[in-house]
Amino acid sequence: MIDLNKYNTIIFDCDGVILNSNFQKIKAYRNSALSYGANKVQAEKLVEHHIKLTGISRYVKFEYFLKEIMGEAVTDSAMKELVNNLNTEVIKLLKNCEIATGIDQLKLKNKKSTWMVASGGDEQELRFLFEEKNITHYFEGGIFGSPSSKHQIIEKRLEGENFLPALFLGDSLYDIQTAKKYDLDFIFIYGWTDLQDWKKICEKNNLTYIEKIHDLI
Repeated sequence: MIDLNKYNTIIFDCDGVILNSNFQKIKAYRNSALSYGANKVQAEKLVEHHIKLTGISRYVKFEYFLKEIMGEAVTDSAMKELVNNLNTEVIKLLKNCEIATGIDQLKLKNKKSTWMVASGGDEQELRFLFEEKNITHYFEGGIFGSPSSKHQIIEKRLEGENFLPALFLGDSLYDIQTAKKYDLDFIFIYGWTDLQDWKKICEKNNLTYIEKIHDLI
């Protein structure tokens, strides 16, 4: 069993770790593209790009969508429309999505560590959803997301005292790369991941993997 109390900080990704939301997010990206005026083929190309870049900010994905898929200039008005479309879709689809079981029990067991969220999702959207689901209080270290990248979120925390040692709980290739970049311990949560070949990737990188947060109790 992993001793979580040896860590000063536990960093949680959101989608696929705290919330069973990866596949709802895929639907939200598809609907956002269609609402913008993309055809079905163009919408699916955005979905493919989103899955490939799971954990990375929507702003990066929408810039690619406009330039490479739609063949348009990246303008403030186009970005605002796409982001607003996505925010509306995400709030609608995620309000009733499943929350990882055992968070309350794990928090009682892990009183030493400070918990925080580092997500590719929109920061204000995340904070709204966490309030709606009454889970904000578990993450006293803060709930952070885009437009800041996970790298920026973690780099800012590294400047302070008592951040390390830290453990990152994630479910994407970007999460793995982020943990490696900042020399953080890492556990892959595979139960709700949309990463294909996740097991092969974990074994290649000698990573610990578990199905759900509940398995840490």
